[in-house]
Amino acid sequence: MGEQGFRAKQIYEWLWVKSCTDFDQMSNLSKPLRETLKANFEIRAVNVRQSQISADRTIKSSFTLYDGNVIEGVLIPTPDRMTACVSSQVGCSLTCKFCATGYMDRKRNLQADEIYDQVVLIAKQAEEKYQQPLTNIVYMGMGEPLLNYSGMMKSVERITAPDGLNMAAKRITVSTAGIAKMIKKLGDDEVRFNLALSLHAANDKKRNEIMPINEQNSLQALAEALKYYYAKTKNAVTFEYIVFHNFNDEIQDAKELAKFCKHVPCKVNIIEYNPIALADFVNAEADKIDQFAEYLRGQGVITNVRRSRGKDIDAACGQLAIKEKDADLVAD
Repeated sequence: MGEQGFRAKQIYEWLWVKSCTDFDQMSNLSKPLRETLKANFEIRAVNVRQSQISADRTIKSSFTLYDGNVIEGVLIPTPDRMTACVSSQVGCSLTCKFCATGYMDRKRNLQADEIYDQVVLIAKQAEEKYQQPLTNIVYMGMGEPLLNYSGMMKSVERITAPDGLNMAAKRITVSTAGIAKMIKKLGDDEVRFNLALSLHAANDKKRNEIMPINEQNSLQALAEALKYYYAKTKNAVTFEYIVFHNFNDEIQDAKELAKFCKHVPCKVNIIEYNPIALADFVNAEADKIDQFAEYLRGQGVITNVRRSRGKDIDAACGQLAIKEKDADLVAD
């Protein structure tokens, strides 16, 4: 365009450091340049469609994308942290039987900037509602991050870059249902963020039943991939485990999980189940969950029991699904 080189750096800073979504706000650019940019380019910003605030202060937002698709993200406030839970796909191609998103079709992968924009918008909510900065990000919203590998990786790069949001990689966790070859790729790329695996059963028969992805990614294949990942990154892994009533809540299940935990340095997050209309699963009894956790701790496994957040507004784990009829993404 015949402009001086430093103009590109200025525009880049407006887009990625200041998260600007309007050329008119780029005040250090000349007016003619701003008009030229407006005539030739568009900023495909993500916008908050609507937000709901839970009794426990959790905020669930639906976001509109440039093409009219809708996704969801969540701000999870606790006394010591502010966590953004972001989506990586519009819908999901995996069909986990207990997850509302699994009953939606996958429309497309999110672009890196759309993931980045979710973080920016949720961080703004943390500042405006609770006067606290965002401290953590979890890729645990709609979609399977490892099936949007390049979009996920580029978004992490922008979020952690000094000329981006400048957030520490250790404050980011990417959660996967378990795609062995992509877990190995994370190892090859020597990622610095945290990896969580949604396990939910430590024997193949049960895991196949609730997570069809396991049929192509058996527990043995996942164990090998995780060992490879750990050898390359030296990052401990988190295993997420929902304890379902009368399905995977016996001490035998805990024994199988403890055995699987021996493959790599890890910790276990036991997650309360949040029922959805499309599935018959219910949460295990509280004493069963406690016995399960105590068994694991007795085996030397670091174990946390995670209580549900935002359940009353369908913002909790496994509940994200666009329910508005006009969103063209109906899950109810």
